[in-house]
Amino acid sequence: MIRVLLADDENLIRSALAQMLDLEDDIEVVAEAADGAAALKAAQATKPDVAVLDLQMPDVDGITVAERLADLVPECACMVVTSHGRPGYLKRALASGVKGFLPKTTSAATLAQVVRIVHGGGRHVDPELAAEAITAGDSPLTPRETDVLEAAAGGAPVEDIANRVHLSPGTVRNYLSSAVAKLGAANRHEAAATARRMGWI
Repeated sequence: MIRVLLADDENLIRSALAQMLDLEDDIEVVAEAADGAAALKAAQATKPDVAVLDLQMPDVDGITVAERLADLVPECACMVVTSHGRPGYLKRALASGVKGFLPKTTSAATLAQVVRIVHGGGRHVDPELAAEAITAGDSPLTPRETDVLEAAAGGAPVEDIANRVHLSPGTVRNYLSSAVAKLGAANRHEAAATARRMGWI
């Protein structure tokens, strides 16, 4: 029996996934969590074979949960099921040791099959998402440019961004200018939107 932990902040989605997986003869959902912190606690308590994680959850996102589970429960294979299948997220997930990456539009049969694949030590990435990630290439932004652009994404003034990322306003302006130029954007708002669409922030 493959023991599964489900983590998704949307109750309806989580319940539906649990019901679908419980219909399988060889899969048992042993724990459910509505956020990343709860997922980490549940995984330590139940020691599941596979964790099925939503990408965007309150407090701790699915990729960070997977990174932490690699240390806390190393025998647990992690997979991400998301409605945000952006190239940058996929690359970050795979770099973090995630074994499966699927869109939420996937069928119940495919989800169950991927649980079996990752439990058996294999990997599965949705073919369309994989093709998009290859086409998109890597982020051209440095880690600092990424931090500054992420802080700017909500339209905050330069002074607020500087306080948030612990840099001077002049340095923030330089990083924003560099990010805008690298992304071929008209301004920082467009640059942030592009980076978000690609999953780079």
